[in-house]
Amino acid sequence: MAENIYPIYDRMMTREEREQLLGQRGMMVWFTGLSGSGKSTIALGVERELHRRGILCRILDGDNIRAGINSNLGFTAEDRRENIRRIAEVGKLFVETGIVTLACFVSPTEEIREMARRIIGSDDFNEIFVSTPLEECERRDVKGLYAKARRGEVRNFTGISAPFEVPQHPTLSIDTSRQPLEESVRLVVNLILSKK
Repeated sequence: MAENIYPIYDRMMTREEREQLLGQRGMMVWFTGLSGSGKSTIALGVERELHRRGILCRILDGDNIRAGINSNLGFTAEDRRENIRRIAEVGKLFVETGIVTLACFVSPTEEIREMARRIIGSDDFNEIFVSTPLEECERRDVKGLYAKARRGEVRNFTGISAPFEVPQHPTLSIDTSRQPLEESVRLVVNLILSKK
């Protein structure tokens, strides 16, 4: 039997003890979809509703992660994969602390979403596909990124010059061009509460 070279882990509080302290179950709610599809908007609504119910959660979003822990990464396939790997590792720490974690990332390929699922653990991973059509995402173009991508100013932009692979078996699929925000938030909150 190999010697444990990280003996501190054996002395840390267990996940069960942390969850008991918080009175909730940690889990990952992983929002995937095109830029402008509504991932972060739904997550913000979910965060407020969970807070109102006394459930601790944390949003991990492309903007707050890319400005900090992943500020050294670009948008090549390799950098996108590393971006998601780091996010999944950080997310796993939150989940194991008993926090409901809402991750909002384009995460454009089935392979990188499966990597995130493996890191976090299938029992804790809930994939939400925000399936809003490209045309609607472009119409919204909140950050002006689609217009820049169409002009060739932004390279490797998902949906324009880089592919997006539709999730094969998401836990939930939401099209924000058809479902009002309140309904989208309610669907995700109900999913979380059903797994508490």
